[in-house]
Amino acid sequence: MTTLPTAPAAAARTAEVQRVTAETRIHVRVNLDGAGTSRLHTGIGFFDHMLDQIARHGLIDLEVQCEGDLHIDGHHTVEDVGITLGQALARAVGDKRGIRRYGHAYVPLDEALSRVVIDWSGRPGLHLDVRFTAAMIGQFDTQLVHEFFQGLVNHAGVTLHIDNLKGHNAHHQCETIFKAFARALRAAVERDPRLGDAVPSTKGSL
Repeated sequence: MTTLPTAPAAAARTAEVQRVTAETRIHVRVNLDGAGTSRLHTGIGFFDHMLDQIARHGLIDLEVQCEGDLHIDGHHTVEDVGITLGQALARAVGDKRGIRRYGHAYVPLDEALSRVVIDWSGRPGLHLDVRFTAAMIGQFDTQLVHEFFQGLVNHAGVTLHIDNLKGHNAHHQCETIFKAFARALRAAVERDPRLGDAVPSTKGSL
């Protein structure tokens, strides 16, 4: 009787990062191969709602705990969570062997529609075209969408294109952006069975 060799189990794609500054204290944990569960507390309700979209629609397990200087405003909290989440994603994805690398998604919500395209390229770049119809959504400043994703791409090392194609309701605009990002992220970090252990680049590294 011949026994066939079994393939080695895939390494867990998880990471945990803590960031402590005079402005924020942040703890982030991610599992790229999770079930979409989340534990979130940033002190900004709508921001927690958007982070939950990343977990749920990206099918990653995500924990974010942040104590920030919200007595000033939400800027440091949102930006620093983006930075820390970017660092955690970079650690979790590792050397990028076997991933699809690229991902894109269109997501609608009623009248709003957004498109997000991601390349896990190792080259940070954010191209964001959004004209929010309101300055605030609850206690969340819509200008901070840019700050969140800028921090994330700088530290994850990804190229990210975000376009809100239409929308009249700022809540809907923002939610379609985060949902589309989650779906694009999920596609980009998914393991490609045809690729095996190779790096998805003609250069041999990313």
